[in-house]
Amino acid sequence: MKIVDAKVIITSPGRNFVTLKLTTDSGITGLGDGTLNGRELAVASYLSEHIAPLLIGRDPRRIEDIWQYLYHGAYWRRGPVTMSAISAVDMALWDIKGKSLGAPVHELLGGACRDGVLVYGHANGSDIPDTIAAVQNYLGMGYRAVRAQTGVPGLTGVYGVGRGDLFYEPAAKGWPSEETWSTEKYLNVVPDLFNQLRDTVGPDVHLLHDGHHRMTPNQAAWLGQRLEDARLFWLEDVTPAEHQESFRHVRNHTTTPLAVGEVFNSVHDCSTLISEQLIDYIRTPPARAGGITGARKIAAFAEVYGVKTGFHGATDLSPVAMAAALQVDLTIPNFGIQEYMRHTPETDTVFPHSYHFADGYLHAGTAPGLGVDIDETLAENFPYVSAYLPVNRLEDGTVHPW
Repeated sequence: MKIVDAKVIITSPGRNFVTLKLTTDSGITGLGDGTLNGRELAVASYLSEHIAPLLIGRDPRRIEDIWQYLYHGAYWRRGPVTMSAISAVDMALWDIKGKSLGAPVHELLGGACRDGVLVYGHANGSDIPDTIAAVQNYLGMGYRAVRAQTGVPGLTGVYGVGRGDLFYEPAAKGWPSEETWSTEKYLNVVPDLFNQLRDTVGPDVHLLHDGHHRMTPNQAAWLGQRLEDARLFWLEDVTPAEHQESFRHVRNHTTTPLAVGEVFNSVHDCSTLISEQLIDYIRTPPARAGGITGARKIAAFAEVYGVKTGFHGATDLSPVAMAAALQVDLTIPNFGIQEYMRHTPETDTVFPHSYHFADGYLHAGTAPGLGVDIDETLAENFPYVSAYLPVNRLEDGTVHPW
């Protein structure tokens, strides 16, 4: 079996997605997600101009060899653009292999370790009462775990607080918007949010929160202490992820579980965090880590140190990436939880898929490969639209340094 075509498809059914479609001489196709929020065209160019020509004529079943070739064969390794492109290739290769053998990918990875994948949804509100109501709405839909984010008094725009009930896109069309941020004002409201939430929903609901890298280590430690009685499932991205040593300070001052890593793209980015057990959950998904192959490398390293996974799964990743994450989630012993932001109906139509939600869990289904397809004709009706995540400035106008 040989790869005879590598096609990059850019479509925007509610938000931008970059999809790689590989075709073999036997007619089997495989899909991979190369979306990088706000930098989609950079990955698309990397794929079409630098990687696609290297794939033609190769045996798609030699997945590990192709992964090593693309990763070690480039002098300039890693980085979000390169690793997003490798991720797309790797997903597509696993999709082809599963289809060629008539089995879902997780069966090729050792089989399932669990019957379903625990997921969490995003509950957002303009204030604490709105957020509590949103959490209750998710519980009514069967969710067992919910991330809660609230608006901050005195701030008109708060990144991470969505503009919809089930799905929302934080990236805005056009050039990046600029929003004012104050960590001090944020810290005034978050402890109260989770005290009220825990009193409302009781002890059995998993509650999560995302700090979006906007605290100093001291601020993160203070917040972690204040949230201990609320017994969060995790507190995410409390301080800039690349400052691995900063997590020592946070870890030494709070017992609140810590999660980080959606912006990482290799095990080297999180080696200190994992080996020193400074975090409880690593969030780097297959779409950033070099696909299923790369994510499994990180998960295997984390397993040694008792760190669990909690892969990123926001709407900036297509159903192809979600399906790839689910295949890994099902098979690793140190799975923790999977983020699950629902896509728009338009996205689900462009990317029909076999996974489904039921009773707090995602189920991957039994379709061969990843279990996702793309309607290329429909995709053409949603052309690329420039969109970027917002930039935060402090109240004095300084670009947020944290």
